[in-house]
Amino acid sequence: MAAQTGSLDSRFYQTADTFFTAQSHLALTFDDLTLATLYSEILPRDTQLDTQLAEDLQLNIPVISSDMDTVTESRMAIAMALNGGLGLIHYNMPERQQLSEVSRVKFHVPGMIQEPIKVAPDQLIAEVLKLIEERKFGFSTFPVVDGKGKLVGLLSGHVVKPRYGKRKIAEAMTPRGQVHTINKKELGKDPIARADRFFTERPGIHKLLVVDDADHLRGLFTMSDVERISHERREQFKPARDAQFRLVCGAAVSATRNAFGELDRERILAHVGGLVERGVDAVAVSTAHGHSKGVGDTVKMLRDAFPSLPIIAGNVTSTAGVQFLAESGASAIKVGQGPGSICTTRMVAGVGIPQMTALYVCSRAAAKKRVSLLADGGITKSGDIVKALTLADAVICGGLFAGCPEAPGEVMEIGGKLYKQYRGMGSLAAMKAGSAARYGHAPNPTQKVAPEGVEALKEVSGSVDRVLAQLIGGIQSGMGYLGAANLEQLRAKARFIRVSAAGIKEAAPHDVVELKTGN
Repeated sequence: MAAQTGSLDSRFYQTADTFFTAQSHLALTFDDLTLATLYSEILPRDTQLDTQLAEDLQLNIPVISSDMDTVTESRMAIAMALNGGLGLIHYNMPERQQLSEVSRVKFHVPGMIQEPIKVAPDQLIAEVLKLIEERKFGFSTFPVVDGKGKLVGLLSGHVVKPRYGKRKIAEAMTPRGQVHTINKKELGKDPIARADRFFTERPGIHKLLVVDDADHLRGLFTMSDVERISHERREQFKPARDAQFRLVCGAAVSATRNAFGELDRERILAHVGGLVERGVDAVAVSTAHGHSKGVGDTVKMLRDAFPSLPIIAGNVTSTAGVQFLAESGASAIKVGQGPGSICTTRMVAGVGIPQMTALYVCSRAAAKKRVSLLADGGITKSGDIVKALTLADAVICGGLFAGCPEAPGEVMEIGGKLYKQYRGMGSLAAMKAGSAARYGHAPNPTQKVAPEGVEALKEVSGSVDRVLAQLIGGIQSGMGYLGAANLEQLRAKARFIRVSAAGIKEAAPHDVVELKTGN
């Protein structure tokens, strides 16, 4: 009888291959299908959400903030990484500014500051005060080094005051003999643990300078940074950090062309080289049509120049597109043409595939090519993410984060409610600001273009921390219903069935007057 019941289940609730093949005549998106529950011994809180997107890029949650100019700059990328995800900094800004945005992320609460800001003994304290004001430093204690980089003392914040402005640093600093240091060789394999022990053993000391055998300054630990990282290690979803304990960060780049319509190879390589120097963990070659010569050539060029750099490329919706980008050298491939809430590609151009069908088709090619798959667009709730993760390695979200205070843009009040601007990168305003190349148009703002996105408003929401907490809770619940302890098991266990229009209505709150929303 049990075998017969199982057979009946399999006729209705089908594996991805069986289900999507049977629906090959119809393109499906998230609300067109649902997942069947399975026997489970897994509690939602015990599920693991880490995902490997490339050899040198692992996230602790499978969520990425979109490279849109109303979604991700350094504040958003920092918040995403602190929660275990990744932010892709958009390219609708001067190249120098994008480099600075990446630096802000990479040096946010770092484990060891590799190149601390230094001062010289013959400088005046007034010069230090001016430096702090000009560069808006949030600290006032500085290592003091001579012309050869050798440590000679420490300038304490207690003496960096206007009353001492005319004094030389050499007169006011703590001399070298009284400065606590550690040799870089003593840090071992776990520098944070070693620094934590140092601060525990020496109450009242808040900074630890790192030197080499010749007493040259090689780094700096602060107790507040070390305490934060030590606390993070006890959390279930730890911040996403690189090998040097810096937050992970991605950046989008454009397939820039010169006046002759050819790829501006020198400019692209110089800019990506700058990003790599700043420590970027992945670059995304983002265009609406990734299965194109320009994108393929750009990915090949970057792969040749930076063999170990994780490269994200897209967007595509076909097996041929995935194969093309994988063979060009992409590590992870973005899937999605037209599903975004502010994207009008399907209406304007008449092309694009509903997202779940596109993900299934692309996932089969991605598995053969051993590349990661990113579901980009159309996600409005945590249930959509669970469905996407049955076929993809991570999701990219824009609209879900656009109302967060960490997203770029001014807050405006309309009818007593607060809103932030949210626009598609194919909207006229975004294209004039610099993203025209993303949609294959000339960047000249006076030239007529065909917008493939709209400008809109998103109601101001809670912080990224709060939004992600709700999303992660929903993902874990979905995995618990399927008995999946991790994302690999989720993909293996998923069983699908179509949903009718009445079924979609039934799934949402109905026949009641809501007093409070689920958000």
